[in-house]
Amino acid sequence: MISLFLGAGFSKWAAGLPLASELFDFNIELWGPRESQHLNDVRELKRVWDSSHPDGRAEQFVADTLHSNKCVGSLVQWYIVRRLSEQFIWKEWHAGRWRRHSLMIDENRRFCLREVEKAQEFLLRYYSPALAGILTTNYDMLVEYALGTKQFNYGIPNEELGGRGPYPVSRHIVLSGSIPLAKIHGSVSWDAHRKYTEGRGGITGNVLIVPPTHEKELPESLMHARRVGEDILRKSKRMIVFGFAFNPYDQDVLTLMRSCGADLDTVLLVNKLSNAESQIKVAHDLWPNAEISFTAPPPDWTADAVVWGPSPQQWLHNSAS
Repeated sequence: MISLFLGAGFSKWAAGLPLASELFDFNIELWGPRESQHLNDVRELKRVWDSSHPDGRAEQFVADTLHSNKCVGSLVQWYIVRRLSEQFIWKEWHAGRWRRHSLMIDENRRFCLREVEKAQEFLLRYYSPALAGILTTNYDMLVEYALGTKQFNYGIPNEELGGRGPYPVSRHIVLSGSIPLAKIHGSVSWDAHRKYTEGRGGITGNVLIVPPTHEKELPESLMHARRVGEDILRKSKRMIVFGFAFNPYDQDVLTLMRSCGADLDTVLLVNKLSNAESQIKVAHDLWPNAEISFTAPPPDWTADAVVWGPSPQQWLHNSAS
C-alpha cells in the first residue's frame, strides 16, 4: 500500500500558505477593532523580539511567547491559525449586518477556490483502495476541503462532527470515507473537546494544535491522531513525502517516520530542487533499505493530463499488497 505525507510545503504549493519562516507577514484582512488590536499587539511583540534576536527564527519567537505567559501565548497562537485560515474565510450580508464564516468541508463554494481544486487534483491521483492513508503536520483544512466528508475519516469511521453542514443539511455530519487522515499536529477545525465541520478555530484562536516551535510537545489529546499515523505508516510499502522539510528539531515526527516506516521500500520526496541533496541524505538515514528519489513539485494541472512524477497507476498497482 502507499501513503502520502504532506508537510507545510504542500500547502505552500497548493494554496500559497506561508511556511514557518514566512508566517509573520501580517497579511490578514482585519475584522473590527478587536482583531486590529490583536494584530497590533502581535506585530509589536515580534518587533521587540526581533530587535534582540536579529538572526532569530520564527519558531523560536513562537516558543518564547508561548512560554512567557498564557495571554501572550494565546495571542500569538490566534495570529498563527488566523493567518493560515485567511483564504478560507468568507463574509456575507445577512439579517442587517456583515457576518463572516469559515468554509465548511462540504460547502460547494470551496470549489470556487483554485487552492482547493489544486489540492484535489493532486490527492485524487492516488485515491484508491491501495491508499493506506494521508498524514500531515499541517493545521489547515485543504485535505478535508479537497476530499469531502464521503472520502476520508480521522481514524474513526462514521465519526460525527460538531457544527452544521452546508445548506440544506444542518446537522449530523459524519465522516463516511474510507481513507484515514492523520493530522498529527492538530487542526484549525479541532478544539480540546471536539472536531468540527469548519475551521472555526482559525477565527477564534481556540484550537487543538502543536504550535510551530523547536520544542514540540504532543498533548495527550492528539495521541489518537498519532496512532492513526503510526498505523498508516506500518501498512505502507511506498510513500510520497510532499513539502516536509525534515528539520532536525522535528524529532518527534522523524522518530515516527523511522520507527513506523521501517517496511517502506520506496520513498519519493517532493520539494524544491535546492533542497534535494540534504533531504535525500536525511531520508536515507531514516529508511536505509528504501529506494529514495526526489522531484520538484508538479505544475498546475490543466484540462489535459500532465506527466509528472510517478505514474499513479503504476504506484497503485505495485503497492496493492
